[in-house]
Amino acid sequence: MYGVLSKRSDMTPETKTCQNCKVQFTIEPEDFAFYEKMQVPPPTWCPMCRMQRRLAIRNERYLFKRTSDFSEKEIFSGYPASAPIKVYENEVWYSDVWDPRSFAMDIDFSRPFLDQLLELFRKVPIYTLSTAFGTNSDYANNFTGFKNCYLVFDGNYAEDCMYGRGINYAKNSVDNSFLDHVENAYGNFWINRSSHLMYCSQCADSVDCYFCKNCVGCSDCFGCVNLRNKKYCFFNKSYRKEEYKKLLEQYNLGSFKVITELEEKTGEFYLHFPVKFMEGMKNTNSSGEYMYNCRNVHDSYIIVDAENVRYSSYMEIGPIKDCYDYTVWGNNAELLYECADCGLGVSNMRFCMACWSEVRNAEYSLFCQSSSDIFGCVGLRNGKYSILNKEYGEEEYKMLREKIITSMKELPYHANGTDYSYGEFFPPAFSAVPYNHTPAYEQFPLTKEEALAKGYMWEDSTEKKHEQTLLWSDLPDAIQDVKNEITKETVLCESWEKDREKVSLRNCTKAFRFHPNEIEFYRRYTTPLPRKCSNCREFDRLQKRNPARLYHRVCQCAGAKSENEAYANTTTHQHGTGRCANEFETSYSPDRKEIIYCELCYQSEVV
Repeated sequence: MYGVLSKRSDMTPETKTCQNCKVQFTIEPEDFAFYEKMQVPPPTWCPMCRMQRRLAIRNERYLFKRTSDFSEKEIFSGYPASAPIKVYENEVWYSDVWDPRSFAMDIDFSRPFLDQLLELFRKVPIYTLSTAFGTNSDYANNFTGFKNCYLVFDGNYAEDCMYGRGINYAKNSVDNSFLDHVENAYGNFWINRSSHLMYCSQCADSVDCYFCKNCVGCSDCFGCVNLRNKKYCFFNKSYRKEEYKKLLEQYNLGSFKVITELEEKTGEFYLHFPVKFMEGMKNTNSSGEYMYNCRNVHDSYIIVDAENVRYSSYMEIGPIKDCYDYTVWGNNAELLYECADCGLGVSNMRFCMACWSEVRNAEYSLFCQSSSDIFGCVGLRNGKYSILNKEYGEEEYKMLREKIITSMKELPYHANGTDYSYGEFFPPAFSAVPYNHTPAYEQFPLTKEEALAKGYMWEDSTEKKHEQTLLWSDLPDAIQDVKNEITKETVLCESWEKDREKVSLRNCTKAFRFHPNEIEFYRRYTTPLPRKCSNCREFDRLQKRNPARLYHRVCQCAGAKSENEAYANTTTHQHGTGRCANEFETSYSPDRKEIIYCELCYQSEVV
C-alpha cells in the first residue's frame, strides 16, 4: 500500500455536508479506519449520492444498435451511437489486431488529470458487450458463464433462461428478477435455492409454489406468506395432499385472466401479515436490504456472501471482503473503494470502472483487464506500472503516482459546479450511457432537464416503426389455445396503449414478438402469454422491490396485535403485552401499507 496520506489523529464521528445534495451525513470511526487502510481521503459526497453516481455509469439491461468503429458493421452494444466513444465488437477487442498502448499519452501537469483521462477514454476503443465465457447468448449482456440465454442481463452461470435480470446459477427460467440457484421458474422476484416457483417473491429453499411471499423451506403452497417448512398450504391454511390438489384444480393457471385476478387477490392478502424490517437471511451484524449470508455488512443493498463491507450495492456473487462504496459484481473481490462493474479476482482498487478480471493495485482506470499497478489507464490488458496507458519503471511509476495525486488536489477537474479532486469517483462525462437507461434512473429518477444539467447523457424514447400485426387484447386468454403461428406475429404492448404516461419510464419497446422456446416453456408449465414487452414486464416486477433508501422507524407490533389491528399475533413476544420499542433502519417508508416488525417480533410469528 502506498503511503501518500497522513493519518487522522483522533477517531471520532464527523458530520459533513454533501458537496452534491447539501444534506448532512456522518463519517464513523470505523469508516475513517477503512479510509486510512486504503490511503484515501474521506468522502465529500453522502452515501446515496455516491451510489447514484456509480450507478449512472452502467447500462444494465439495454441493447443498442450501432456501427463498429473497427469493421463498420452494424452491431449490438451496451453503448448507443450517441456516446462519444469508440466501440469494437468483442472478438476484435480481445484480439491482437490493435494495441491499447498505441494510444499512450504523456502526463501534462498543467491540466487536470481527469481531463487528460477523459481524452484518453474517448480515444481508446472499448468492447461492445461486457461478457465472459458465454455460449449462444448473443442477445445478453453483463454476464459471466451464460449458456443459451436470451435477453438476460446482469448475472453469472445461467443456462436456458430468457428475459431476466440478476440471474445467477439458474436454469430453464423465464421472466425473473434476481434469482440464485433456481430452476424451472417464471415471474419471480428475489428467489434463492428453489425449483418450480411461479409468481413468487422473496422465497428460499422451496419447491412447487405459486403466488407465495417470504416463504422458506416450503413445498406445494399457494397464495401463502411468512410460512416456514410447510407443505400443502392454501392461503396459509394446511390441507391434506388430496384436498390441496382439488383446491388447485379450481384455477386454470394457463388463463391470463385468472392469473391477473390471483395477483390482485394475493397482493391484498399479503398486507394482512407483518413483514420483517429487512429482507435478508443468514446475516450477522448487518444492515441494509436484500442481503444474504453477510457478516459485518452495513448500509448495503442487494448483496450476498460478503464480509466487512459498507455502502455497497448490487453485489450478487461472492466472496466479497473489506470493501466500501462498491457497486456491481463481486466474485472474489477484496479491498475495493468507489468502484463499479469490477470483479472476478480483483483487489486493492480505487475509483475504477469496468475493470476485470485479476486487476490489482489500480486507480482511476476503465475497461482494463489482467493488469496491476496502473493509474488512469483505459482498455489496458496485461499492463503493469502504467499511467495513461504508458508503461514506466517501478520506481518512476511510484514517484509519478504521488505527483499526480498532489496535482489532482491542487488542480481538480471541474464540471457542473463540482470539483473532482483525488478521492472522487468519475464525473458524469465518463458515463457512456444515457441516464434514463441506467439503474440510477430506477433508484434516483431525474427529468431530462435535471439529468442534462448535471452533465449526464439522455436519450429520448422514439416510436419504433413496428408494423404490429396483433393487439395485446387479441391474444388467446389460455395457453392451451395458442397456436405455433403466434411466433410470426408482432404484438402491440399493453403498456403502450394503456399507460402512455409511463412508457418512457418503462423504456417500452411498443411491440414485441414471441420466441419459439418461450412458447414451449409456457406450454410446459401452463403459463399464459404475457401482454407486455419484456422491458415493461421487468418494470412491473421491480415494483415489488424495495428502494435502496433507508428510513428510521419503530416496530409496529402493539402487543397482541399489529398497530393497525390488521394482524393478530399468534404468540406472546419478548416485550410482553405492551408495544414493542425496537427501532431500526428500513427500506419501508412511513407511508407504506405493510405492517413492519422488528427481527424478534417477526421471527416470533414465522417460526
